[in-house]
Amino acid sequence: MTRAHSVVELPGDGIGPEVCAAVRGVVDAAGTRFGFAVRWEEHRVGGAAIEADGTPLPEATLEACRSADAVLLGAVGGPRWDDPSAAHRPEDALLGLRSELELFANLRPVRAHPALASASPLRPEVREGADILILRELTGGLYFGRPQGRSREAGVEVVVDTLRYTRPEIERIVELGFALAEGRRGHLTSVDKANVLASSRLWREVVDEIAPRHPAVTVEHALVDSTAYLLLTDPRRYDVVVTENLFGDILSDEAAAIAGSLGLLPSASLGTRETATGRFGLYEPVHGSA
Repeated sequence: MTRAHSVVELPGDGIGPEVCAAVRGVVDAAGTRFGFAVRWEEHRVGGAAIEADGTPLPEATLEACRSADAVLLGAVGGPRWDDPSAAHRPEDALLGLRSELELFANLRPVRAHPALASASPLRPEVREGADILILRELTGGLYFGRPQGRSREAGVEVVVDTLRYTRPEIERIVELGFALAEGRRGHLTSVDKANVLASSRLWREVVDEIAPRHPAVTVEHALVDSTAYLLLTDPRRYDVVVTENLFGDILSDEAAAIAGSLGLLPSASLGTRETATGRFGLYEPVHGSA
């Protein structure tokens, strides 16, 4: 019997629809070869949804995603929606999808494929053999912390962003990092800024508490600034890298130089929900809509 998967397609803006069309062709061809079928259901998101529905993440889109086995997202955003004072921005849909669908783990694999050596700015002897899985926490940190916003105090404009994590949020992403490392080369790098940030000191404590439960995995703690340097000068030293939301966003984009360009990196955002056909996830390219 052919396995059937229900996938919601969110083409979004800019190059998003073109990306999704290409992906659909590949997935359908793979289904023909490997014995599965996909039922595609398209919905609006991002700037396209703002123009049609007045909101970047319509309730109908969200409900369809909740009912699906997986979600394919093209990209959102574009110059026409770049007004920082606008009530709605296309990027709000990304944060909404991650929080409402409880997608706490963002997996970003980076590989130095030999056929793409000429696309990378790194010397071949530096990038050759690099195979890294960056695991980014996706629902905490500066992107979701409150309070957040702008105000005036004694006539002076003030802005605030809050970096907030709870111990359970850190535990679940770190546990997944250890599990992924066990299935790869058995090395986990936990990236933080524990010399400055209280959130990073808790992060480091949690890693040390969980490590004894995974004796097959070698663990190292690394500061984000030195990691940013070593990622491009000695990428083969890394196997699985686990880190918080902002650090993971920046480091994974930087690591695109290893693969060749930002347009070559895939992304999977996973939670804990299981469907009849496997773990629910949202899949997208790392790049934006340009």
